[in-house]
Amino acid sequence: MTDTRIDKLADVLVNYSVAIRPKDKILIQGGAVAEPLLQAILTKVIQMGGFPLTLVSLPGADDILYRYGTDEQLSHIPEPMKLVMETYDASISLMSALNTKGLSNVPPEKMVISSRARKEIMAKMMQRAATGEFRWVGTLYPTNAYAQDAEMSLAEYEDFVFNACLPDIDDPVGYWKRFSMWQQKIVDLFAGKERVRVTGPDVDLKLNIAGRRFINCDGKNNMPDGEVFTGPVEESVEGHVRFSYPTTFQGRRVDGVHLWFEKGKVVRATAEKNEEFLLSTINTDEGSRYVGEFAIGTNSGITRATGNTLFDEKIGGSFHMALGAGYPESGSMNESSIHWDMICDLKNGGEIRVDDELVYKDGAFVIDL
Repeated sequence: MTDTRIDKLADVLVNYSVAIRPKDKILIQGGAVAEPLLQAILTKVIQMGGFPLTLVSLPGADDILYRYGTDEQLSHIPEPMKLVMETYDASISLMSALNTKGLSNVPPEKMVISSRARKEIMAKMMQRAATGEFRWVGTLYPTNAYAQDAEMSLAEYEDFVFNACLPDIDDPVGYWKRFSMWQQKIVDLFAGKERVRVTGPDVDLKLNIAGRRFINCDGKNNMPDGEVFTGPVEESVEGHVRFSYPTTFQGRRVDGVHLWFEKGKVVRATAEKNEEFLLSTINTDEGSRYVGEFAIGTNSGITRATGNTLFDEKIGGSFHMALGAGYPESGSMNESSIHWDMICDLKNGGEIRVDDELVYKDGAFVIDL
C-alpha cells in the first residue's frame, strides 16, 4: 500500500516549493529507489500543466565515473544540463542514496576537478534563482543508507523525514506559510544591521553584514526547511569555530572541523577525520576559503544530528556557515565551485550579538518574535 505521506510531500514540492504553472519546464531528478515519490511528483506536474523532464540515476554511477573517468571526462558537463540551467523554469531534486559511503575512497584531487568544472553552471543557476527566473527545491527520499547513518530503523527514519517535512499532516502547505510569517520576524531583526558576533565554547567569530540581506528559508528551496541566512561581507570574517557535528561533502564525511579566519579567509584548518580531503577541497579555487553563507537554524522539530546536512543545518539552536559560493540574493559576491555547509551547536553557552545587542542565547532568541 502506498504511503499517503508521499502524495502529500509531492503536493508540497510541486504546488508550494516550486509552485508549478502551466507550460513551466521542470527537471525532476532522483535515484531509481525513489520511484514512488518521483511518480507522485511527475503526476502532479502533469496535472498542473507543466512540461517535465525526468532523469533517473543509476546506483553507483558516480563511483564508476570517479573510478574509470579521465580528467577530461570528470570535467565534462553534458549539454542538456547546461540547457536546463539556462532555460528551464524549475527543478525538483531528490537525494536517494543506497550507499552514502560510496565515494569515501575517491582521491580528493579527482573531486576537485569535478567541482571546478561545475563552477559556471552553478553560478548560472544561482543567478537565475536570485532573479526568480529559476525555482528549485531539494529534498530526501528515505533509504536504508540514510537510516543507518542516523542509527535508526528504516521505519523510524521514514517517520523522522516525513514529520520534518509535514509537521501538520492535514495542512502541510498552510504550515509552511505560517512558518514563513513567523520566520520573517527574524529576518526583519537583522535588517539594516552591520556587525554580528557569535561566541560560545567552540566559537568566537566576528562578521560584517552591512548592505547584506537575510533570506527567509521557508520550504521554497529545501524540504524540510528552517533557517535564515545571509552572505557576510567577504573579507570581514575574523576568529575561529570548531563545528559540533560531522560534515559531509561529495559523499565524504569529515569530523571535528576547526577553522581560523583572518580578513575573511580560512588561514588554518584542521579536522579529526579526513583532514586531507578538507584541505584539498578548500583549495579548489579562489573563493573556496571564504564564507558564502552565515545562517541560523530555526527548525525546533529537528532536535538531533543524523549525518545529513539537509536536516542537520536546520537544527534549532545551531548556526552554520558555508565555505564557497554565496547566494546572490543575499548580496554575497563570493564565487566558487563549492558550497560546503558546516554546523555548530549553540545550545550550551552560545550567544549571538547584533550591533552589540544580545539577541540569541543558549540556542534561542531572547527577543519577542
